[in-house]
This record gives sequence, structure tokens and C-alpha cells, in this order.
Amino acid sequence: MTVDVVDYDPGWPARFTDERKRLQRALGDAAARIEHVGSTSVPGLAAKPVIDILVGTHDLSRLDGRNAEMIAAGFQVRGENGICGRRYYRRHAPDGTRLVHVHAYLEGSEDFRRHLVFRDYLHAHPVSAAIYGQHKAAIVAAGPLGREDYSAAKAGLVAQIERDALAWAAGRRKVPSS
Repeated sequence: MTVDVVDYDPGWPARFTDERKRLQRALGDAAARIEHVGSTSVPGLAAKPVIDILVGTHDLSRLDGRNAEMIAAGFQVRGENGICGRRYYRRHAPDGTRLVHVHAYLEGSEDFRRHLVFRDYLHAHPVSAAIYGQHKAAIVAAGPLGREDYSAAKAGLVAQIERDALAWAAGRRKVPSS
């Protein structure tokens, strides 16, 4: 399956709201926090049309105890899926189109914080967001890529933005305002 990057869709926040309600019903109080993250959470940013959601929990085993409810809500339960300390879920449309990625971590963990800081940095720095969107579009325009190749192609810029975002959040150095 090849990656598709599309222009920002103003309907993405409403899709997140619907998915948040679905997650709240499935996870109950095992989810301490549910946030819209990733490119679809940044107004104006080109993105894969997949809603990325971050769930914060105080106890990963409580999330694991809600797997039956997540399956009943239409999610695939993927466990850590290669990242220690994460719980990963995804949901597809009936035609197989991927709709949602859910990344769950202990609230306050470095991974949880990193997702929020990256999102908040792009909100506060529209030039950086535009550069990121143009980079993703150029990767896709160069030829069809699978998810792993697409992720690898953008990894360098993602790492740079993440460093800038963490420094910005920590106030360690001034990052030029975009």
C-alpha cells in the first residue's frame, strides 16, 4: 500500500472528535487524556488522511484490560508494535482504508510529552509546519512509497523539528519564530 499525502482537510478536527468519543466509550477511565496529534492536528498542514491520536494513561495494564472493548469499537489491538512502553491501535474503513492510529503511553512519559511538544511546536511555528508539509509532498511526488520507506524518507526532518520543538519547549535556546 502506498502513502498518500493530501492537502489539509478542515474536517479532520471533527473526525478526531468522533474518534475521541469512540475511544472514551471503549477505554473508560483507563484513558486519562486523549489528544489529537500528528499532521492532521495542525491546521494547514498536508498529511496522510489518517487521524493520529495520543492516549495518556496512568496504568498500561488498565488499557490492556480494555482490549475487548477496543475490538468491539472497531480497533485492531497491536500491543507495543515494536515500541516498548506503547500500546498501539488502528482502525480501518470497511474498504480497508486506514482511518485512525492510536498511540498510548503513560501520561507524562517522554514519548507522551514528545508527541505533544511536536504538535504544539508546529502550531506555534507555521513556517516550520509549511516546510514539513512541502517535504512530505515532495517525497510522495518522487514516486510511490510504502509506509516504511515514506517514514524513512522524512525521518531526518522529523528529527530536526523534534529537536527544535524540545528545545523550544524547554526554553533552552531561542528558536526563530516562524
